[in-house]
This record gives sequence, structure tokens and C-alpha cells, in this order.
Amino acid sequence: VQLVESGGGWVPPGGSLRLSCAASGFTFSRLAMSWYRQAPGKERELVAAISGAGVTTDYADSIKGRFTISRDNAKNTVYLQMNSLKPEDTAVYYCNTRTTGWPPRVYWGQGTQVTVSS
Repeated sequence: VQLVESGGGWVPPGGSLRLSCAASGFTFSRLAMSWYRQAPGKERELVAAISGAGVTTDYADSIKGRFTISRDNAKNTVYLQMNSLKPEDTAVYYCNTRTTGWPPRVYWGQGTQVTVSS
């Protein structure tokens, strides 16, 4: 299993970024995908999640209405569209998936840095 994030960078407050996570090594459409983030000195937190078919999504309260998670199962890619970015959104963003078999296995990408500052 390989998860490769891209799309991070610097953006001023109020700006937008779109993160991508290209997945390989498993049947992409069968697994839910998630985005997490970790700011300096803070614990890693769940930002958004999407079901395998892309029908169901869930968001952290702190980003509701500003971020949108989506996926393209034909491209084995999950996205995170981030709008109205705030300095407190600065973090390393990670793509994540968890297998449904036993024992469950959790996979992470290498992360992509998002910096929101003026």
C-alpha cells in the first residue's frame, strides 16, 4: 500500500489549496479514506473522511463549511479542497486508510505541509 500526498504549500489567510492523495496497492473503492493533520506541538487530528463509494463524508467541526473531501475511484485519488484558510489550519496534512480485514492495518502517506500566513 502506498499513499502519496501532494498540493501543499504556502497560502495567505483566506486563500485556497487543493490536496491530492494518490493511492496504490489495494482496491481503492473498497476502503474509506481520511485526511488528518498535525500542527507543531499538537496531536494528529482527523480532518475529514469519505466512504469507499464517496457517498458519505464526515468533517471536524473546526473545518466544516470550508473544506470538502472527495474522491475519484477511477483515478485512485482522494482530494481535500480547502477554502477560506486560516493561520490555525497550518499543519502537515496526512492521507490515511484502514483495512477492513483482521487484523486491521492502518496506512499513512508521508504528509504535505500547508502553511497559512501573511
